Amino acid sequence: MTNPFENRKTKRIVLLIFSMACTLPAFSQFEAQLSQYMFHPATYNPAAIAEGGMINVTGQHKIQWLGMPGAPQTTFFTINAPFRGSKTVTQGLGIRFLNDKIGAFTNQSAGLQYSFKKNIGKGVLSMGADLGFVSVGFIADSVKKSDINSEYHDFSGDMTIPTADENGMNLDMSVGAFYSAPKYYAGISYVHLNAPAVKLGEKSIFHVRGGMYLTGGYDAAFANPKLLLRTSTLLKTDYTTWQAELSSRLEYDKRFWGGLSYRYQDAVIVLAGLNLASGFTLGYAYELPTGKMLTVSSGSHELLLSYSFAFDLSKNKNKYKSIRIL
Repeated sequence: MTNPFENRKTKRIVLLIFSMACTLPAFSQFEAQLSQYMFHPATYNPAAIAEGGMINVTGQHKIQWLGMPGAPQTTFFTINAPFRGSKTVTQGLGIRFLNDKIGAFTNQSAGLQYSFKKNIGKGVLSMGADLGFVSVGFIADSVKKSDINSEYHDFSGDMTIPTADENGMNLDMSVGAFYSAPKYYAGISYVHLNAPAVKLGEKSIFHVRGGMYLTGGYDAAFANPKLLLRTSTLLKTDYTTWQAELSSRLEYDKRFWGGLSYRYQDAVIVLAGLNLASGFTLGYAYELPTGKMLTVSSGSHELLLSYSFAFDLSKNKNKYKSIRIL
């Protein structure tokens, strides 16, 4: 079996990834990057939980830059549900979990999410907050291995790299607002509001930068009532770096969809999915890099599975129905 580090170009890219993870602003490297953001806005905006008055259970798993040693792998899971505050006000409560790994670093977090929803005009305005913790870890074994060393850099002789695994944890907070109407939605959120500083061992402190997310989408109907064009966009920034993504997908009969996304100067993404029976939704995304990463990676794969339902005990019967996907 060929060792990928025997190729000089691969060596340079691996070393570049490691260097970027250590030196670039935290927002660009720390935040998990998910292609199916339009189906799972609770990952970056707590105000979007319990949308449509449904109980939502959603999980996403992404394998990024297939074929690249130390490439990111991300798993995100949320569960949330609405509860009545009054005749005109609904509240939502949920939990989220993130497990993210890139190279020698791990990023894990969990949080309790709350939203306050009120009918305004033809839609619903939600205000939300997320309170939890963030944990950052460094895996020393991933840089101790001899096959990572090269003529460009000798990791074993670098005193700035920890010789043992390091982990740290701190409080993490996020806030957001979300407005959803029958044909469109828009949201704004700020993650890592308290800019937590995570201590790694005795010598290092990892500063998690706060960042803003802006998202929106619009549904355009056709003469054929079974066809619907859904557009969406996501912009995120930590005021030092930024990233924008534009997506469009065609839905047929509220069951099947396919579409394309473009992440600026990063990737072209193919989207596909279907609504299964009893409120289950299955989605898939394939990312094709547009930069030099294309020379060493065949792309990225992302899978989404969601279950949305209403639970009614008013007549001692359980009722289930599917949520309208934003």
